[in-house]
Amino acid sequence: MGEGIRRYNSRMSSSTSTRRDARRNHERLLVEARRLFAERGIDAPLDELANRAGVGAGTVYRHFPNREALLLELYDSALVMFRDMQPEIVEADTAWQAIERYIERLAGWIAETPYLAALLHRVGEIYPDHQPALAMEPLLNELVERAKAEGSLRADVTGVDLSVLANMLGSVGQFGGGYLPHWHRQLTIVLDGLRARPELTPLPGEAPSFAEFHELQHGRGAAE
Repeated sequence: MGEGIRRYNSRMSSSTSTRRDARRNHERLLVEARRLFAERGIDAPLDELANRAGVGAGTVYRHFPNREALLLELYDSALVMFRDMQPEIVEADTAWQAIERYIERLAGWIAETPYLAALLHRVGEIYPDHQPALAMEPLLNELVERAKAEGSLRADVTGVDLSVLANMLGSVGQFGGGYLPHWHRQLTIVLDGLRARPELTPLPGEAPSFAEFHELQHGRGAAE
């Protein structure tokens, strides 16, 4: 019986070690995919990903059977990273501070992820019904209403306006990492433009709905 238990424990230990190695490989592939795509775009060769991660091509395809599966996981993990920022945003002392943090964190994240626009478009093409980002709408609407109630945010701004401005600021990532220390200048200009004060120029037209902006962001055109 003792020998049987030892064999069983050995098999369990080996299985645990294999799963641990698989998890490490999976995370390493995601890390290196982000770096590779930031440098060469989302169509960079997956063989290069294998080389950077220090694994064989077969390992890449065991974890991600095709490029689309890898892109979808990068998309979902990006949303998880952004959701992880939310407590810091909503727990700010004032609604205005929450908006400042939202725009700064989102814009900074986009700037550091230069392949994000292409990723959103590709996922929108291959998984048109996958729309977890729409869950952000209630949070943004709540922040906007709180800020208007405290008199800090101009009355004609919507949650979509905040998201569009963050995306505009984040586009500085296309200039490369060398510009990242400087983009807070533009952030300050944007935040000053959002503040409630007398004699503001009214905003022309109407902002799109959150769903319409989501569709445009994912390259699917305006929502019907």
